[in-house]
Amino acid sequence: MNAVSTPTPTLPLQGGGSERSEGVWHSAWLRFKRDRVGMVSALIVIAFLLLIVFAALGFVAKNWQKEVGVANAPPGFLGPRPAEAIGAIEVPKGPNVDLSAIDPLAPKYKEWEERAAKFKTEEVIKAETLPMGGDRFGRDVWSKAVKGTQVSVFVGVMAALVATLIGTLLGALSGFFGGKVGDFLEWLYNVFEAIPGILLIFAFAAVFGRGIGTVVLILGLTGWSGIYRQVRSEFIKHRSREYVRAAEAIGASVWGRIFTHILPNVSHVVLVRMSILVVGFIKAEVILSYLGLGVGVDDVSWGTMLAEAQSELILGHWWQLAAATLFMAVFVTAFSLMTDALRDALDPKLRGLE
Repeated sequence: MNAVSTPTPTLPLQGGGSERSEGVWHSAWLRFKRDRVGMVSALIVIAFLLLIVFAALGFVAKNWQKEVGVANAPPGFLGPRPAEAIGAIEVPKGPNVDLSAIDPLAPKYKEWEERAAKFKTEEVIKAETLPMGGDRFGRDVWSKAVKGTQVSVFVGVMAALVATLIGTLLGALSGFFGGKVGDFLEWLYNVFEAIPGILLIFAFAAVFGRGIGTVVLILGLTGWSGIYRQVRSEFIKHRSREYVRAAEAIGASVWGRIFTHILPNVSHVVLVRMSILVVGFIKAEVILSYLGLGVGVDDVSWGTMLAEAQSELILGHWWQLAAATLFMAVFVTAFSLMTDALRDALDPKLRGLE
């Protein structure tokens, strides 16, 4: 009889093969997809980002500075205002009276008419209503809101990048080396934390002046302390773990251990913290621009729209305030909810790693 051979069970391969465990980012993405609120919020944020890209390329809101409507043109759903509401002068009725006999300038009228005929002027017809209304100069509020979204979000993202780079670098150095390096960086951190954040921002704004680049620099230089503290604590926790010691044993340099081994393992903390900074910096830019310390006079942001809407609201023209508030509320809320979902997806406690 032939012996029946039984199949030998195969053991899962360590470090390779089809049985490889899921990576941190892959498992986080699967967890994030199961969060419906997070996914909807991410889609809203993506829609805003596409709108910003189109505005930067000139496809939308290109002519936001043009006076396309009458002053304080109402939104389209309200309809045009009556003539008496806009101060239109009623043409007097009655026969025309010839005053050339007693008018000393009558001989000059014909000469002036001939000179005026040489200059061709086109009468621009301005819209009585606009989709989301117009400001006091007749500029489209919708175009201003789109352009303001581009400026405000750009400032928030770039300032968050600057603060993240500073905080991550200083936190990594302080947490890994400790000693005198850590003491000096802790002293620097305490100096920035001892001064109220809003006063520090105002002080930098008064020194550097207005402008988009200036606001990015101000917020980046004053907002790094939070991420510094968190990255420092993560490096202190990771620097004595086995994989770092193994890297040191095989000859990895100090900078290799910092940036190649430890930093990728704490990158989820940096990403979540940066997302939180974006929301905070957008709000800070709105406050600075509202107070006249933000973007330049030739630029528009949500803050400058709110500042302009203050005087318009007294006259009953509320649409610029509503547009700026709506855009800001939708984006900031969606970004905050997306950040919360991202934090939950990357939380090591939820992944069962700690």
